[in-house]
Amino acid sequence: MAATFEKLIVKGTGITREQFDRLMETPNAKGELIGELVDSHSHSTPEEALAFICKNLDMRFIKDIPSNDIAVDLVRDIPRKYAQANEVLPFQEEQNVLHVLVSNPLNTKNLEDMKVLFRKEVTPVVATSSKIQDAINRVYEKSTSALEGLDEIEEEEYDLDDPVIDLLDTAEDDAPVIKLVNTLLFRAVKEKASDIHIEPYEKDMVVRFRVDGVLFDIFKPPKKFQNAITSRIKVMANLNIAEKRLPQDGRIPLKLAGKDIDVRVNTVPTSHGERLVMRLQDRSSVILDLEQLGINDQDLEQMDKIIHKPYGILLVTGPTGSGKSTTLYSCVSRINTIDKNIITVEHPVEQRIHGVGQIQVNHKIGLTFGSALRAILRQDPNVIMIGEIRDLETAEIAINASLTGHLVLSTIHTNDSAGVFPRLIDMGCEPFLIATSLLGVLAQRLVRVLCPHCKEQYTPTDTELQSVDMNREQLMGATVYKPVGCSECNQKGYIGRTVIEELLMVTEDIRSLIMQQQDGGTIRKLATQKGMKTVRDHGVQKVLQGITSIEEVLANTQVE
Repeated sequence: MAATFEKLIVKGTGITREQFDRLMETPNAKGELIGELVDSHSHSTPEEALAFICKNLDMRFIKDIPSNDIAVDLVRDIPRKYAQANEVLPFQEEQNVLHVLVSNPLNTKNLEDMKVLFRKEVTPVVATSSKIQDAINRVYEKSTSALEGLDEIEEEEYDLDDPVIDLLDTAEDDAPVIKLVNTLLFRAVKEKASDIHIEPYEKDMVVRFRVDGVLFDIFKPPKKFQNAITSRIKVMANLNIAEKRLPQDGRIPLKLAGKDIDVRVNTVPTSHGERLVMRLQDRSSVILDLEQLGINDQDLEQMDKIIHKPYGILLVTGPTGSGKSTTLYSCVSRINTIDKNIITVEHPVEQRIHGVGQIQVNHKIGLTFGSALRAILRQDPNVIMIGEIRDLETAEIAINASLTGHLVLSTIHTNDSAGVFPRLIDMGCEPFLIATSLLGVLAQRLVRVLCPHCKEQYTPTDTELQSVDMNREQLMGATVYKPVGCSECNQKGYIGRTVIEELLMVTEDIRSLIMQQQDGGTIRKLATQKGMKTVRDHGVQKVLQGITSIEEVLANTQVE
């Protein structure tokens, strides 16, 4: 009886013989083994056999699929080849749940793909292979006719010579290295990684993801795959695969789950082969409001006043990956009204903002920050956003623009807010012009947010408190937590990040010190005396609020 049952199941579904063997040892809700139940029943068709499995595993089985009732929108972002190869088809959509047709309910990977794609909980609905394949053909034929002509009017996000790669559009006969790289990129997007590192060593290679600012080992491919993986990524990024002695830069435009993912690829030669770093940028993500960034209410109020002034400069500073660009985009979005002409100069343009003129720097054709800024001053802007002030030319144009009635927003690399002034002077800017034009400097860091599902209350030791300048009195009435790790946060103990910041307002006293060319320490001391809360102060505040941990603040701030 079991042999006949096996033939029906393997023939009628996507279940393999190995999976069938495991299935027969699976208990149902009552604890009875399915293998034992099979012996007491006879089945003559794949539908009967599959229905028997589903009933005992408490899964929904459907004999006839009403393909006319399946909405075309559900398959718009799923390539037909993917649906056919994996025998998976979205069936019904509810508010928080997506019902998905599958022939193999044991294949959880397909269900995970759908979960990422639709950002909803997924419930399998089981049908036979033949019925699902027939439904796929019917739905996609309907989809093709419904979407006819859309390609002619759909706005193109990328250049014509940069074809967008759909990660789900992978054929069964694709080379293993293609599948591996696609899986790598898909997993990075799924786990919300900001960077992928591919690092070759003498006897092996390591792939690491940076998630919430921290690097994690993902897997170690065999050394023999190194050249194939590197070449595949370079082909995708339109780089020269024959050149392995010089650094190269490229980009891979991806489309996944209806989202545009821009991947910046950088290669450098090392003694053991080319080292690759890929930075992932979700171009379709929503720009956050300033309140959502985590900035302290008092600083937020001051920031709001600055960005609504008619002229002057606001600088955001911090190390790479501290969220400076995100803060600037939030500022621009907040003041983006119909009565303002806002123009940005960026390298590269990371987010598209409707109603804002965004210029991307291109050094190959001579479109630098300086040349672009000189040009846009003749475009009658009210607000100018500069991606980064990195040289005297850009700094002088920014200062002159602010003095001629423009509000300028930009970033600069310094360790703290007070270090901006000596940095600009060191570039060659006149102290008087710096003091006159700057309205404020926001220095920020990102700290990871404790996972709300597993964070654990505890009493910190005296050593821990001293390390972040805290005392026992501050703990009165507050609860301090530490990370633990659970399935919700992938055992990391943290989910997402938030800003800790210091906002240095350029007052008359500060202007006086700038014109005297005082060092950053002197300026910082006066600012704190006048009430400025430092990055460390705001970090401690978030620890006492139960948002982050002492170790996270310690890792991202330093003793002043």
